[in-house]
Amino acid sequence: MKKVYVGMSADLIHPGHLNIINEARKLGEVTVGLLTDKAIASYKRLPALTYEQRKIIMENIKGVSKVVPQETLDYVLNLRILKPDFVVHGNDWKAGVQREVRQRVIDALSEWGGKLVETEYTVGISSTILNKALKEVGTTPDIRMKRLRRLLDAKQIVRVLEVHNGLTGLIAEHTSNTKERSVEEFDGMWVSSLTDSTAKGKPDIEYVDLTSRLNTIHEILDVTTKPIIVDGDTGGLIEHFPFTVRTLERIGVSAIIIEDKVGLKKNSLFGTDVAQQQDTIEGFSEKIHAGKQAQVTEQFMIIARIESLILKAGVADALKRAKAYIAAGADGVMIHSKEKTPDEVLEFCKAYASFDQKVPLVAVPSTYNIITEKELADAGVSVVIYANHMLRSAYPAMVTTARSILEHGRSYEADAQCMPIKEILELIPGGK
Repeated sequence: MKKVYVGMSADLIHPGHLNIINEARKLGEVTVGLLTDKAIASYKRLPALTYEQRKIIMENIKGVSKVVPQETLDYVLNLRILKPDFVVHGNDWKAGVQREVRQRVIDALSEWGGKLVETEYTVGISSTILNKALKEVGTTPDIRMKRLRRLLDAKQIVRVLEVHNGLTGLIAEHTSNTKERSVEEFDGMWVSSLTDSTAKGKPDIEYVDLTSRLNTIHEILDVTTKPIIVDGDTGGLIEHFPFTVRTLERIGVSAIIIEDKVGLKKNSLFGTDVAQQQDTIEGFSEKIHAGKQAQVTEQFMIIARIESLILKAGVADALKRAKAYIAAGADGVMIHSKEKTPDEVLEFCKAYASFDQKVPLVAVPSTYNIITEKELADAGVSVVIYANHMLRSAYPAMVTTARSILEHGRSYEADAQCMPIKEILELIPGGK
């Protein structure tokens, strides 16, 4: 019997997938090369279903003889191993991010006389359309919370954007940029204490309490599906921290980041210009342990933020603390710096790479933003957080508009900086 290979993401199964499989089984024995989470995430969003879930579904579809993992978007490695007589695919990949993949399939098949068979694209339905519909329905706390760990497993670096209300949450949820070989988007959201406090007109000194912070988080949860990382400042009193963990875990937050400082919280970017005291290694380790003991699931993450570079204690102190915090149960380590170059962060990353026990490394390049995501990933960073950019970009624009109105005694001149009234009326679905 002839051998037939079908490469699929098969995230949300629809009639288009079944049509391809039906055409493939007419030609011979069908092997489905099922793209792994990592392969899919390399060029578009993380799939809604895990590889294991998708594999079970595909194995139970009539006409599928075998399911094998396809580790990359490129088919060639699997094709050269299996040497199929036919590869079957929809005819929708002649343009866009998969155009080059298609040509490589044709070239590989020619090595042993195989043939590419392209079926007619099923009009009106696609995984992208179904995914959009799913976003409109929403998600559950459990699914959302688990998504961050899935992203860490699937992506070289996870990209997180600051949000401070429902509107900025929608921006993080829907903004994308199509490149030649991929569609880039934000993977998650950072609920910053700085921007949450500032948006409320309050100082960033832990004055805004957990109840108020939770109101902001709920606004964001209501209109988004992506994972949320919460800025937990110092985590508060060790006796209070377990309650914070349980509350955030219960509503579907994926992680909390707490910093190893004590006393009245001052923003780290002040550095040594204001009085800031670092916690003892033993004291902060005890707080991490208390939080880990309190959580119910294995999915929620407590990430330790190390302030040694901020407080000029040096890289050696930061590394010592990282080892201790990991031993205490930290699920990740955030290394923080206020320098304008990434040198000390990269020095830390290089030494951290030699650790026997490692957890995901988080960086926040607010001041040293000359560095690229690729450079951070190459240094071993797993998560990059753009920690305050939505509010920092919005405030100057609003001040400019307000001044223009005062200067001209009317709003006409400000129109160039404003979206049309029709667009603001229709920005949020359901208002019309």
